[in-house]
Amino acid sequence: MRKSKAETAKTRERILEAASAQFLSHGITDAGLARLMRAAGLTRGGFYRHFTSKDQLVAEACSQAVLSLTSGLKSQIEGRPPDPAVTGTSRRPVVSLPHSGVNWRADATTREAAAEGFPGLSRLIAGQLRNVPAKRAEVQSMAIAAAMIGAITLARMVPHSRISNSILVGTRDHILKSVRRKR
Repeated sequence: MRKSKAETAKTRERILEAASAQFLSHGITDAGLARLMRAAGLTRGGFYRHFTSKDQLVAEACSQAVLSLTSGLKSQIEGRPPDPAVTGTSRRPVVSLPHSGVNWRADATTREAAAEGFPGLSRLIAGQLRNVPAKRAEVQSMAIAAAMIGAITLARMVPHSRISNSILVGTRDHILKSVRRKR
């Protein structure tokens, strides 16, 4: 029995959500199709009815995560003064972006999808650097976004939670100190 278009779209969305969760917890390369389809409550055989390849799934999951992160951060900082907004942004550094699992060997579509959120995140941060000239805010916000992503990548990489927490706290404190010093 064939599924309706609405049911097919729901199943596809369920696969994307399960894939995003698997990519975040296991990394993109370690999240095999069988594991992520099982996490979606489906069999591996059904995967190709929804996606042409794992690369397509990765690209779409990255895009979805980027949109979700950006809108979440935007709603968190709207209406707040710049200092608390930057503090809030750096306290919850881009944990939902699957950047750490995407590397230079991924196909161009996947790399592009993983990187598409970076300019938006950078603009969001730049908008909070109110007493900084626009050109300097643009450069500084890129450095802050890169530091946040790098901190998350390293924190996920190290096997000890104490070191992982130190990386995150140290990066956050450094970002906040640099933002306050430039005002």
